[in-house]
Formats: sequence, C-alpha cells, structure tokens
Amino acid sequence: MTGRTGGRLLVDCLLAQGADTAFGVPGESYLAVLDAFHDVEDRLRFVTCRQEGGAAYMAEAWGRLTGRPGICFVTRGPGATNASIGVHTADQGSTPMILFVGQVGRPHRGLEAFQEIEYTSFFDDLAKWVVEVDSADDLPRVVEAAFTVAMSGRPGPVVIDFPKNIQQQTAQPVWPDSIDLPGYDACPKADDIELNEIIGLIEKAERPVLYCGGGVITGNASKELRAFVEATKIPVTTTIMGVGAFPETHKLSLRWLGMHGAAYANW
Repeated sequence: MTGRTGGRLLVDCLLAQGADTAFGVPGESYLAVLDAFHDVEDRLRFVTCRQEGGAAYMAEAWGRLTGRPGICFVTRGPGATNASIGVHTADQGSTPMILFVGQVGRPHRGLEAFQEIEYTSFFDDLAKWVVEVDSADDLPRVVEAAFTVAMSGRPGPVVIDFPKNIQQQTAQPVWPDSIDLPGYDACPKADDIELNEIIGLIEKAERPVLYCGGGVITGNASKELRAFVEATKIPVTTTIMGVGAFPETHKLSLRWLGMHGAAYANW
C-alpha cells in the first residue's frame, strides 16, 4: 500500500515485525499513530494505561516473558520522563524493549516548544540506541534496526522519537532487504581460541567459582550450565538477576551474592 501517513506506516512496520501488542498512554503528540492503531485493532492490540511508568513496566515485562521487544508509546515531555524508569529497568535487566515518544514537529525543534525535550541526550545512558526519525520514508529501516538492536548481543531498550509532522507526512517507503548494523551480532559465539583461553584459566585456578548472571537465563543456557557444573564440580553463585539460572537446592550451589545474598557466598 502506498500513500500512507507516517503514523500508519509505523504501525504497519510493527505488524511486519510480528508485534501484536503495544502499551501506552494516549497523548496528542502521536494522534496519527493512535488513529492507525484503531484501524488494525484486530491485529495489533493497544493497551491503554493510566500512567507512563506503568506502561513502560508492562512493556518491559512483556519483553522479558516473550523474548521479543515490548512496545510502549508515550507522549512527549512528562510522558517520556515518566516512562524512563521502565527504560532503565529494561537496560539493567537486559530486556528487549522499544519506546516510541511523540515529539514536537521538526520545524519547531530547538525553539522551546511545548514540552520539548532532547531525547538523544536524555536517554543516552538508559538505552542501547536513541534515534529521531528524520523522514516518514525512513521508518521501515529505523523500525527494523530498532528490533535488531533491542534483541542482539545483550538485549536492551531502544528509544525512537517520532516528530509530529513526520507522523502526518505521506510516505513512499522503500522496504529494506536486510539491515546490516556493525557491532550487533544477533547470536554472538566464542571462537575456539577464546574457549581454549577460558579452559586454561579454569584449569590453573586453585579454587574456581562460577559467578553467573542473567545472561544464562536470557540465553536459555541453564541446562548447559548445570551440565558444565556437574562435569567440573565447580561451585556456583549468581547475581540477583541470575537467580534461577542454577538450582539453589543443588549441592554445588552457594546461592546468590550481594547485599541480600547468602553470607557464605559473599565470603
């Protein structure tokens, strides 16, 4: 379909990525997107929330449970700042998530327009990638790149700021055949040289301990971890995010570290 508005194209891009649920608090800075959600409500559910922090937490939980980016929409200014707590949670929890923020129109950028915030600097330390959409035609590339970044390597949140005038533009998009993002490997693996170095360090260790984090859970590697532990007889402790990666009832478990962890694990 050609001649779509940027708002409708954005929703079509989400459908193309397999999204079927989004969370958010409606606001006037992304009305064109809300209109498009209404047109496809049988395929893409928009869950209306009472507060942006709650919406972001719901999207983070969705991403954690499904392994696919949780989708959240908020309006500019206080909407985005309220949602920042959920973005921070996704960042620390390695959860794939994409936050869309309605922004003032590009002709008004930098003029202290109503509730205007520079989101690139605001979210820079909270997200893996922050980007402002320059053209409605660019949406297929931006959305596909956002999904790639959110799920690759260590998963995490992406923030897309979507100016109001671009939502209303008529788009003639070119759909990318593929996205090549240097530095973002969807399935990173250690090579033989790295693995041999790790084995060598373990063999030289006098009293080795495995300190396991949430990546074991994110990577669905608990079965492999247990097999490795039982073969090497190396005791295991975990971070707070790694709780559940290894059974705490196992004889080689030290339980978890940290302020609320077991005294003997910390010792």
